[in-house]
Formats: sequence, C-alpha cells, structure tokens
Amino acid sequence: MDKNIREFDGACHCGTVRFHVRLKDGLHSARRCTCSYCRMRGAVAVSAGLSDLEITQGVDALTLYQFNTGVAKHYFCSRCGIYTHHQRRSNPNEYGVNVACLDGISPFDFPEVPVNDGVSHPSDRGENTGSDLAGMLKFIPSE
Repeated sequence: MDKNIREFDGACHCGTVRFHVRLKDGLHSARRCTCSYCRMRGAVAVSAGLSDLEITQGVDALTLYQFNTGVAKHYFCSRCGIYTHHQRRSNPNEYGVNVACLDGISPFDFPEVPVNDGVSHPSDRGENTGSDLAGMLKFIPSE
C-alpha cells in the first residue's frame, strides 16, 4: 500500500453516497480514537480539509449525528448505515474520512494504527493541538 496517495474516490457500502477526497497527508494520518462514539464505531480515519471532500452522489442520503459538545459532525448513509466521514472536533477545519470507504483501501491494510485519547479530549483540557496518543492498534494477519 502506498501511503503517499492523496486522492481517492469512495462510497458507502450500498453505493448511495459517493465522494471524491484529497487527503492532506495521504494515508499517513490514519488513526482511531477512544471517545465513546469512535470506540463503538471502530473505524480508521484519515484527514482531509473541508474543501477537499466533495460528495458526488447521494448528499440527500447523508444523515448527521452529533453528541456531547455538538462540535463534531458525524455523517453516515441513511440507507446502509455506514459512516463515511466526520467534521473533527479537535480541528473543525478538517474531515476525518473512513478509510474503509476509500476505493481499494481496507483498515486491515495498516499493520499499525495510532489510537488517540478521545476520552480526555484536548479541547476539554483547554488545549486544541489534537488528541494525545492513547496507544497503538495492531493487525497481525494469521499465516
């Protein structure tokens, strides 16, 4: 997998929602989070600027979910339920994009994924420099 690739087409599971995205740092920004929502969602996300994600089909099928402070905006397909992207709380000028929705990419392509501490969010501590590292998630394929 080439982590330097910056442009992808993507879609939800059923294909109702389709998008094109230009990633800020390719796949190098892959991460997970420990906040209550991300912990249950389990997705690996990568970063894109707000103007770098274009919904090309199915914008009317996107559903918005917000909780707690209401700053983060989590979008998912109302038909198949797949999370496609979210506007980040730690940086509202960025989207986190679900790597599983990117054409040709799987979360299992990453041998290691940093996990940010979303339980103790930097915005709650008066810092806004991004979440602190809580640990690493590893995928070790069976032989």
